[in-house]
Amino acid sequence: MVKAVYIHIPFCKTICTYCSFCKLYYDKDLADKYLLALKREIETLYQKERISTIYIGGGTPSDLTIEQLQYLLDITQILQKDQEYEFTFECNCDIDESKLRLLKSYGVNRLSFGIETVHSDYLKILGRKGSHKDIIAKIQLCRSLGFDCINGDLMYAFHLESIDILKKDLEFLVKLNLEHISTYSLMIEEHTKLYLDGFENCDEELDAKMYYYIHDILQKHGYYHYEVSNFSKKNCFSKHNMTYWKNLEYYGFGLGASGYIGKIRYTNTKSFQNYIAGKYRYQEEVIDKKDKMCYELILGLRTKEGINQREFFQKYQIIVEKAFDIDDLIRDKYLVKDNERIYIPCDKWYVMNSILERFVE
Repeated sequence: MVKAVYIHIPFCKTICTYCSFCKLYYDKDLADKYLLALKREIETLYQKERISTIYIGGGTPSDLTIEQLQYLLDITQILQKDQEYEFTFECNCDIDESKLRLLKSYGVNRLSFGIETVHSDYLKILGRKGSHKDIIAKIQLCRSLGFDCINGDLMYAFHLESIDILKKDLEFLVKLNLEHISTYSLMIEEHTKLYLDGFENCDEELDAKMYYYIHDILQKHGYYHYEVSNFSKKNCFSKHNMTYWKNLEYYGFGLGASGYIGKIRYTNTKSFQNYIAGKYRYQEEVIDKKDKMCYELILGLRTKEGINQREFFQKYQIIVEKAFDIDDLIRDKYLVKDNERIYIPCDKWYVMNSILERFVE
């Protein structure tokens, strides 16, 4: 049963130098056309399930005009929602009070801010704007309007970044007292400005040191490291992202969005013209039982809780060790198996991708 919806808004007024997501420079006429097509896609493909989580991401959804934002929020009224739903909206710190009030009036109850860093040199490298004062003032405004679940993104591992610089970013985020913090090591992706400019990655040894430093500092300040890149105060996990990590079904609407319905994992087209013409799908993958079990492990092992052995057996009528050869990983302590769970220990989280690749192979 589908319980989650992701909606992609690809427009940005400025393009960050590191961004590899599906995005377009904001143009009012293009955005108007896009929103009409988005409404058609949802009306065509949504099957009237009751939805537990909605996530509007981008791009920069907050770059829409207030009239366009209201139209977008009207589209979400098509979705039938559970009584206690989570509704997340991504925004930059330049979002104004009128837009925040509009979001609140439509039931948005979780905000996600792309803070990344407060170091001026690195903000310039990323092509982003902002200041300590702007961020503090905006978070205070959100609090005054009744938003009590706020995520902040932290980016680290810039070339030549030091632990001292990272420490200042962490101290700033901790003082904001956010309910949730998502952390990302800067990756230089192809087709980004940083890649084309020949920007270098951080030294891998320092990257790992920063990863565990973040883990130690945020846990010390009451954040639970519940997924490889995510930290949360008590009872403030991202319900939407847990949908992905639990290998549950979800809709992906919009340009370049991905979804998982029934036996199909799909990715929407990144062609604006095709999308406007109603040619939504770019790629579909039909998954069998073996594929589904593989996704179950790859996604579930990203979390601190890992894989519940009893639930896995109930789903697939096979124990994990029969489905996958994990004896070597357990022997070498890359996986831990207890009476209930199979999980990756925290001291191996930095090399998680190399562990998960074993299941893909």
